[in-house]
Amino acid sequence: MLTMTIQNNFLYYTNMNINFFSNSPLWLLLIALPEMVFSQSTDFTIQDVKFESQGITLAGSILTPKKTLAAVVIVHGSDPVKREMEFAKRLAKEGIAVLTYDKRGVGESGGVYVGPSVGTNNIDTTNLNLLSHDASAAVHTFRTYLKDKNTPIGLVGFSQAGWIIPIAASKNPQIEFMVLFSCPTITTLEQLRFQFYTNGNNNFWENHTESDAREHIKNDSDRYQFTATDPKIFLSTLSIPGLWIFGEKDIQIPVKLCMEQLNTLKAQGKPFEYALFSTLGHNTVSDNITAPVDISIQWIKQKTLNIKKSKASK
Repeated sequence: MLTMTIQNNFLYYTNMNINFFSNSPLWLLLIALPEMVFSQSTDFTIQDVKFESQGITLAGSILTPKKTLAAVVIVHGSDPVKREMEFAKRLAKEGIAVLTYDKRGVGESGGVYVGPSVGTNNIDTTNLNLLSHDASAAVHTFRTYLKDKNTPIGLVGFSQAGWIIPIAASKNPQIEFMVLFSCPTITTLEQLRFQFYTNGNNNFWENHTESDAREHIKNDSDRYQFTATDPKIFLSTLSIPGLWIFGEKDIQIPVKLCMEQLNTLKAQGKPFEYALFSTLGHNTVSDNITAPVDISIQWIKQKTLNIKKSKASK
């Protein structure tokens, strides 16, 4: 059980070494092809769906709870990942409807997967924009399946999604909130500099300081030459609530620098919040430690309730 105390507008979860930073209380046309119900539980049903995005067909699943409180589309990280069914089921059991799909070029989805494992650059501007179109198309499709058309839809994503989600949200007003697990707020090139510096060393932070990392990120020469994507450009245009979940031992992104940049955006009035888990690394979604997902679920429920109340008052 988590122990929570409130000090100076910060929420501290002390049992799990979690720090939650917030300025508000914690509580978060494209054609769809025929679907097929292929599974059902006492908590939710699952449907196969297909939808079009940028000339190709993507395949996924919609999980619909008996009573839908909120709805999310899951956005992938950088790996060639199929639909995130286990994670989606965790959300659906809590009343959150989910659309999760096979990444472009993976599983039953058409198109071509781009990434280092196949020798291509998956974080150049062209690919990130393409993946943001896929996420946006999923949102458009999902809306047609929801019985209550006023149900807020958000994006939930991992790692690389930190660049994709802000792009999609800045262009699609149907996206009303976002949850980002281990997602960067720095540019794509800055993230590469940090990743090359840590070099997969899980003990990196035992032998390096925060100032060491920042100096390297600022001054290291780039090994690759391509136009950098800066998520802050898109985040600065958004007024939707966002929650970032970080692991302090992350060696893929510089977490403290990302939190500092979020604080700057919060000071500008952006409704952004973040939670820091001092014992976790880049993997902040785990079956062994459920607190990050539990926090995000409660946050989604509260934010969608606030969104519904705001709509009703207009």
